[in-house]
Amino acid sequence: MTAFEFYIRLGFTHILDLQGYDHMLFLLALVSGFVWADRRRIVLLVTAFTVGHSLTLLLTATDLLHINSDSIEFLIAFTIFCTALSNVLLPTDAQKKSWWLRYTLALTFGLIHGMGFSNGFRSLLGTSGEALLAPLLWFNCGIELGQLLVVAALMGITYVLVDLLGLSAKWWRIGISVVAGGWAIFLMLQRLP
Repeated sequence: MTAFEFYIRLGFTHILDLQGYDHMLFLLALVSGFVWADRRRIVLLVTAFTVGHSLTLLLTATDLLHINSDSIEFLIAFTIFCTALSNVLLPTDAQKKSWWLRYTLALTFGLIHGMGFSNGFRSLLGTSGEALLAPLLWFNCGIELGQLLVVAALMGITYVLVDLLGLSAKWWRIGISVVAGGWAIFLMLQRLP
């Protein structure tokens, strides 16, 4: 296996690893307010999250940013809670009209999530400088592919339930967000710094 394949696979499996389910829970909360017709915007939303994730992963992996991992784990759960809460409190029309806010939040929350894996990624490489850039790029491409797969599955379920079976998009969004928000509260209590 080449280094390219290794890091693509590592990023892809990082997203799909059930022990790191908080990442999938965040994606669930992030896209639960949208339907199949919004798919292009959703890809941009997920990509904004990946850009934020990539930036802090780069900064922490190159020792330009130092973090307390206990605080980051709490903040990751907090981002899930905030995303779920915004889905419940903001009407669908308000969410769709404030795309810039959604992208900004996705990017910002990506910055926090990127810190969560940075120590593991840095120790995996054991290197710095330019030798870090290519593996980091490949790893983040794998993350993006994994996220898009998760989001495609979630949007497929949403399409069946909302578009084909007629479930209210509002109640689907609220139901998913209540579950994600409740789980995030549980995680925050476990991860109090």
